[in-house]
Amino acid sequence: MTTSNLIKPAVHVGLGTALLLLVPLIAMQFTKEVSWGPGDFFAAALLLFASGMSYSLVAQRVRTSKQRAAVAVVVLAVLAVVWAELAVGLFD
Repeated sequence: MTTSNLIKPAVHVGLGTALLLLVPLIAMQFTKEVSWGPGDFFAAALLLFASGMSYSLVAQRVRTSKQRAAVAVVVLAVLAVVWAELAVGLFD
């Protein structure tokens, strides 16, 4: 995998991450229920970007849409478990 093959997916994933992080940022302006600090935004950005890039890199290597769907399910499941653990401590 060359560097040029990584730039386009990284830009797309980065833009998607930024757009998703606008949701809590905007919600914080209208309600006290959403109260994120800089660390929360950093952790969420890291998780979303890493998940998106993981999917992107693995999906480029698999051949069928069934395999891509399986990769998506696995990446989303891992993301959900890690996010829930960080949010409420599922495994404590």
